Amino acid sequence: MEEKENIFGCFVSITNPFPNASQNEKHLAIEQGKVFRSYIWGDKGIDNVLKPLNNENYGNDLKLVLFQFYVNPIPYMLQHLRAMESYRKKEKSMGMCIIVTDENFFNKSEADRYRFLKEAIMQKMDLLAEVVKKKKLDTNMKQLKVDLEKILGSASD
Repeated sequence: MEEKENIFGCFVSITNPFPNASQNEKHLAIEQGKVFRSYIWGDKGIDNVLKPLNNENYGNDLKLVLFQFYVNPIPYMLQHLRAMESYRKKEKSMGMCIIVTDENFFNKSEADRYRFLKEAIMQKMDLLAEVVKKKKLDTNMKQLKVDLEKILGSASD
């Protein structure tokens, strides 16, 4: 039996502090990295929540949407990150950048952290819908968004 492939995947980049940073800053970066990864790959992680959504249910032109989470990126990196990468026709994939900071994530309650992740993902779906339309991809974005909203909504219960 052929294994079904998820339409969504997650990637996390944790910015390391500069070598001359204080021990406290280095420790904070390590701790924030652990905390954030648990929200993606932990028991109640977003990656697990997204697994039931298979790419074959939404068309043939888009096999993977990769949510790329950048935790506390340095200003130089921030200037060069794009909200979305270009559609990769050969791979039938697309990367969506989500910036994670103290203000939008770490200084929040657990419920607000999950709310941020869900809202950020749904906002990326609106951008993706524009690309799908512009590139004339066969992806059923309406159904994908409905299913995604349903699965993200049930995850908070």
